[in-house]
Amino acid sequence: MEVIRSIRAMQETVRNLKERAVTIGFVPTMGALHEGHLSLIRRCREENSFVVVSIFVNPIQFGPSEDFQSYPRDLEGDMEKLSALGVDLLFFPDLKEIYPDGYSTYVVVEGLSDKMCGAFRPGHFRGVATVVAKLFNIVKPDRAYFGQKDYQQTVIIKKLVEDLNFDIEIVVCPTVRESDGLAMSSRNLYLNADERKAASSIYRVLKKAEEMVRSGEALERVKEYMENALSTGPLIREVQYASVYHPETLDELTSESLKRSGCREVVLAVALVIGNARLIDNIVVDLTK
Repeated sequence: MEVIRSIRAMQETVRNLKERAVTIGFVPTMGALHEGHLSLIRRCREENSFVVVSIFVNPIQFGPSEDFQSYPRDLEGDMEKLSALGVDLLFFPDLKEIYPDGYSTYVVVEGLSDKMCGAFRPGHFRGVATVVAKLFNIVKPDRAYFGQKDYQQTVIIKKLVEDLNFDIEIVVCPTVRESDGLAMSSRNLYLNADERKAASSIYRVLKKAEEMVRSGEALERVKEYMENALSTGPLIREVQYASVYHPETLDELTSESLKRSGCREVVLAVALVIGNARLIDNIVVDLTK
């Protein structure tokens, strides 16, 4: 596996690959790789002749009181996992390479970035959209792979690609879960044993909410159930949101607005805080089945 640290070297490699008509698949990450990341890389490996993975902990998507400094980092372990999966190239730039002195250009996807997680993490999706746009310009992949766990992020990135005319296919892959249903996340490492046990309630609540939606329960009742079930759960410090959302606009849905929208699916999504970990999860419910 080749490791590249400079943008110029990465771009030169990409030019050479493009001249040979090589299909480039790309998985952008912040490292601390777990099975969720590895599932994206396996899918990427299956569908492309050349696989690029990036590791970059992006400071501008963290708020001033968030966990940028303490975010899990394990470069040695990550590289072992990437090599074992047959990754061709790791792009591992340092901070000054991505944001040199005087950097002043940012990308904002309006209308989507201030909802759901964006309401609680101001500027987060500005940081995500900016770094993803930069990475897409540097790597120039044919396909890029993201996990459904970060549902809002996938919607924002799809819109970014559409609006800025990136010639890239965005592939969204299923959420990978622990045996008790907890969505895999690098931030799960923050949980102690009791908090980890409490976090398993998230998926159970989502699955019960899915049953309610499928049985025709009013969406207002579904939201009420989700909020109450999570807020009374052990060790859950804060429920930031728990509701039913439009899959494209990310607007919160009521039974009436769902009828008007003609949606064929809805998103059940939650964000909450357990211990020092902010956890998110979702289930997409196909209403035609």
